[in-house]
Amino acid sequence: MTPTPQTPLTRVEAYYDTAPRAGGARAEDFGPLTLFVREGPGWPYYARPALGSRGATAADVARVRERQRALGVPQAFEWVAETSPWLRAAAEEAGLRVHAHPLMVLEQSAPPGPPHPGVRLIGPDDALLPAAVAVPLLAFADPGTAVGTAGPAELAAAMELPLAAARRESVSADLASGRTALAVAVHDGAVLASGQYIPVGDTAEVVGVATLPAARRRGLALGVTAALVADAVARGVRTVFLSAGDEAVARVYARAGFRTVATALIAEPADEG
Repeated sequence: MTPTPQTPLTRVEAYYDTAPRAGGARAEDFGPLTLFVREGPGWPYYARPALGSRGATAADVARVRERQRALGVPQAFEWVAETSPWLRAAAEEAGLRVHAHPLMVLEQSAPPGPPHPGVRLIGPDDALLPAAVAVPLLAFADPGTAVGTAGPAELAAAMELPLAAARRESVSADLASGRTALAVAVHDGAVLASGQYIPVGDTAEVVGVATLPAARRRGLALGVTAALVADAVARGVRTVFLSAGDEAVARVYARAGFRTVATALIAEPADEG
């Protein structure tokens, strides 16, 4: 039998199914859907279509939501619209709100992004790690690319939050094991932007690229992304992808050599979005 040729989307689809398992998550089978349950600290995983599934109903989604509530984890579903077009209707019928995001893959012919002064990768014991993991808490609370008000004082407060402490512990462990790499943009000793990539085999997802709202419009996110991509490629990664927050953010990533190939969908209860 002739093997099915791999495309960027098939590699991304395999990654979404493999990455949680590689991170130690438990996969729970719900027929056409799979729920990944993290074992230990860190961001909770998602539910998604099982590989090869061709349809799900609102009742299937409801069963997974019931299990997520019992586990005390977010009722989150993530999938690729073009690969599993049938899940959106089932999710919405089950009472979830669906958000769409550009799914982008790095062009293999893209030239390396220009290095940005002050951008570097850090390790699990770096003194900058607490600030690096706290920056996304402020950035994602004020999404978009417009300059905001949250700056160093707000970052110092965010670093003291229990969520930031838990996140720091999880990321430090992942850095030590090689399950992730983290880059920061630093100016006058202060972390202004950060981001990670998570490799699984020869595919990696760039995640959590965030700039302190008051420091936006300086090219910091682009510099962080370029550093992550360069490191991933140097480590033998062939496919680098990410999900952009919106079209404005996608235009920033396009400058780093990414192109939109599909649509990433995230479903969650309406009162959580």
